[in-house]
Amino acid sequence: MAKRVLLAEDEPNIVESLTFLLERAGFAISAESDGRKALNAVLSDAPDILILDVMLPELDGYEILRQLRADQRTKALPILMLTAKGQREDREMALEYGADLFITKPFSNAEIVTAVRQLAAGRPA
Repeated sequence: MAKRVLLAEDEPNIVESLTFLLERAGFAISAESDGRKALNAVLSDAPDILILDVMLPELDGYEILRQLRADQRTKALPILMLTAKGQREDREMALEYGADLFITKPFSNAEIVTAVRQLAAGRPA
């Protein structure tokens, strides 16, 4: 059975490209474009992996990450932070809050697929 990946991303072009790439790599993809909806989706039916943008409407990725790590049900959920905010402070905050991996936009297709495969195998890079 394919690992389920939830994309929490508000940029339609990125959702479309990631969906194509990851489905081709054998993952089952769903997406939410709003932070509150993404958080609710994870809490109601947790995916195997979450790809989380930092800048989302309603609730930002850092707050989602903080809430997921504080909840016993999602404490160990593999989370890849994907963001245009590539400053050292952004990376440090994401890792401090519990992100498993942090990739900045623009990203390479191979980098994303490799990262998701590592998380699916239980091996954060």
